[in-house]
Amino acid sequence: LAALMARRPVSKELWRQLQPLIPAFVPSAKGGARKLTVSDEAALNGILFVLQTGIPWEDLPQSLGYGSGMTCWRRLRDWNAAGVWEQLHQAMLTRLREHDQIDWSRASLRLLGAKPPGGQETGPNPTDRGKLGSKRHIVVDARGIPLVILVSGANRHDSKMFERCVDAIPAIAGLGGRPRKRPLKLHADKGYDYKRCRAHLRQRGISSRTARRGIESSERLGKHRWVVERTHGWFAGFGKLRIRFERRLDIHEALLKLAAAIICARFVDRWC
Repeated sequence: LAALMARRPVSKELWRQLQPLIPAFVPSAKGGARKLTVSDEAALNGILFVLQTGIPWEDLPQSLGYGSGMTCWRRLRDWNAAGVWEQLHQAMLTRLREHDQIDWSRASLRLLGAKPPGGQETGPNPTDRGKLGSKRHIVVDARGIPLVILVSGANRHDSKMFERCVDAIPAIAGLGGRPRKRPLKLHADKGYDYKRCRAHLRQRGISSRTARRGIESSERLGKHRWVVERTHGWFAGFGKLRIRFERRLDIHEALLKLAAAIICARFVDRWC
């Protein structure tokens, strides 16, 4: 437990970007004039502790001063409903682009399967029909910075999420001129080798670097594939994301978005 308690609290840069995004506290109409007994910063540190360690919400140690696990869970849920985590991720991407630290020369799209306890956006795992599963689709820049993270059921074909992933790349401001959202080319494995997917890229002026089904192995893309594989590893480094524990899709996506913002923050701390 001592090792877990030694986890670092939220970085100053992440908190500085998050603080103005947090909606004003509104007392519950049912509970009367209830006060905000746990500060937003303490609640965030509690959320981060659970995210990093993977412990159940109810096991969050009270001695840490972060409030109860349910208090932190509610704050995570409410801030997600207000769009806070998505805005935080966007804010960190903007900070990176302000210092020209997003490499648009290529992007990579990759998915990772996860076995959750069931819930929203799950489906029969094609390799194990007895268990429900979900997939995480991420798009990263040439350095592995996460630009997009989406969730689908394991029974949904990879290519069905292709257009959503490409179109979800955010327009990122921070330098002179218009915000940018399109890489020069997109690397993807053969699960996305369909005319529809290639046409979608052409319409957006993006070159396709997709492995051909039945012709070449996805390993041919290995020179660049390791970048997106490494980013998946960074997400797996968060204990709560190694396996999908959350049944509710909004909670799972909130944790993924927060993790994406933290990964971006690491680049900000190093290069900005």
